[in-house]
This record gives sequence, C-alpha cells and structure tokens, in this order.
Amino acid sequence: MHLNTLKPNAGSHKTRLRVGRGIGSGMGKTAGRGHKGQHARAGGTHKYGFEGGQMPLQRRLPKVGFRSLKKAESQEVFLYQLANIKEDVIDTVVLHKAGLISSRAKKVKVVLKGEIGRAVKLTGLLATAGAKAAIEAAGGSVE
Repeated sequence: MHLNTLKPNAGSHKTRLRVGRGIGSGMGKTAGRGHKGQHARAGGTHKYGFEGGQMPLQRRLPKVGFRSLKKAESQEVFLYQLANIKEDVIDTVVLHKAGLISSRAKKVKVVLKGEIGRAVKLTGLLATAGAKAAIEAAGGSVE
C-alpha cells in the first residue's frame, strides 16, 4: 500500500452537481431554487427557530427554574443514617463507601433527623446545630 494509491471507496463520494449552467444540464435557469421567494434570493436564509417575524416558540414559553451546577457538590446525610455505620470516626470516605453520598460530593452536612444512640466522631463534615447537639449528647464530637 502506498499513499499515492489511496482513494475513497466506490460510491462513497458523489460528484457535486454544477447548477446554473444552461437548460441542457437539467439544473439551469433557477438552479433548483424554485421561483421567487426568500430562498430563491442570494443570502435568503434565516436563523434557526425563525417563524417569519412571529414571536418564536422558545420566546413564547415561560422561563422555568434554575439548575445549580454546585448542587451535586453539596449533599445531606441524616442522623439516623450515621447510626447504621459501624465505624466510630466518620468522614466523607466512610460515607461514600456506605453509599450515602456520591463521589462528586465536596461538602457534606449532617442534618438532625432521627436519633443516634452511640458516640461517633465527625471529621471534615458540617453539622446543623441540632445534629451537633444530638451527637454530643450521645458522647460523640464534631470537628
């Protein structure tokens, strides 16, 4: 095989039809553009979604909501979920292994929901005031 012998597969490239080259070519006169109208003219194109001057659909519909890009970075964990974890020192790695948070989570906050009956030590996690009080009442600590 040599570079000078390479060519595309048979039938993969169609030869371009030369338009506007006389009536004998079959594509003369209007050159496939039809008669009159915007698309028959030079530069006769319009932008995507254009509806002839009518207010386009994407502008007629109301704007809805907001999707935060930071949402996946911060997650919540409930107090009763911490009670099911066997380890005493709980951080983001332990919570990820337990399947309570995703790998994208950067900030994790413990929220007071349910109870915890044993002492746990939270490191590198945020906690609400109620959750912190419940953990400390059970003999644990929050760093």
